[in-house]
Amino acid sequence: MQAIFVKISPLPNQDPNTMHTSKDPLHGKKLADILEELLDYYGGFDGLSREIDIRCFAIDPSVKSSLKFLRTTPWAREKVESLYLYVLRRKAREQAAAEDSE
Repeated sequence: MQAIFVKISPLPNQDPNTMHTSKDPLHGKKLADILEELLDYYGGFDGLSREIDIRCFAIDPSVKSSLKFLRTTPWAREKVESLYLYVLRRKAREQAAAEDSE
């Protein structure tokens, strides 16, 4: 039996390098990276627990236990992702304001 290989080429007028790009800022982001960025932005678990009232951030918090909880609890993950998107928008506004003032 002989294998047949077929080369699939991109559609005309499509750049193969941009075929799989996504405008979703969460696309390709690991939950651990999102959590680390939020912890940096809010100055640790104390600041993050003030923004999102989740016990894993307030009582004996750790990155490992928080990730485990967030991966198994959809509503909590949605809150973290929503806060991350808010922080991204806020950073973009702050950067634009800084560039305008220069």
